[in-house]
Amino acid sequence: MPPLARHLPALLVLLGTNLPLYAAPQADPLHSVMWDVMHKTVLGDQPAVFDERVKVTLPQQVEDGQRVPVSVDASALGQVEEIVLFADYNPLPLALRFQPLRLQPVFAVAMRVNQATPIRAAARDAQGVWHVGGQLVDAPGGGCALPTPTRASTDWANLLGKMYGRVWREGATHRIRLRVMHPMDTGLVGNTPTFHLTQLRLSDSAGQPLARLSLDAPLAENPLFTFQLARLDGDNLRIDAQDSDGNAFGGRLPVLP
Repeated sequence: MPPLARHLPALLVLLGTNLPLYAAPQADPLHSVMWDVMHKTVLGDQPAVFDERVKVTLPQQVEDGQRVPVSVDASALGQVEEIVLFADYNPLPLALRFQPLRLQPVFAVAMRVNQATPIRAAARDAQGVWHVGGQLVDAPGGGCALPTPTRASTDWANLLGKMYGRVWREGATHRIRLRVMHPMDTGLVGNTPTFHLTQLRLSDSAGQPLARLSLDAPLAENPLFTFQLARLDGDNLRIDAQDSDGNAFGGRLPVLP
């Protein structure tokens, strides 16, 4: 046996403690042929693991692909820097990016899907690792490419940017519910260009930021958001939004006792 070969096991033991450890690639539990593409385009090819602690709740089957209710809860991870919501088989996969800041890493919203697809939420922890959860939804085709009822209304322009909602205490937390009136046009409907909300910011009554969201066209029209907050000081909540045409909207929600 060559001299180096005799000492190779010992060398490996000595060097092993300094070698980086790489986990074997995980198989996608939802068996999507688009997962590798989503990992690269949505998550930037950064480290990602499938994690049941990121809970995504939605109906197994829907009749209206224009409004699929989705709730996400990543609170079991502890500190979360950002959550992204996306659908693998949508022509426009990414629905939103949510930086919780002082909010809990929990939210609910409705989104459009263009066909049966995995809907996923990925939560990035403080070490930069994405923890991915998701569920399959069976939906009819075309949810992203159908004209919205809002466009059929003669007064939709007068409602543009109007905000409705409330903040109330529920047990040990405050719950925030907010609707922003907007058609959220995807640009996939003939003769209707892309026109959607792009930014949403929540601040307390003193102007201190609570959360930031980047929004995209796959959200359902007139999106309704639900958030949770452990503690909210002051008697109102400041909301600021912007859309893809540069329109800015703002308002305040009173905090109910």
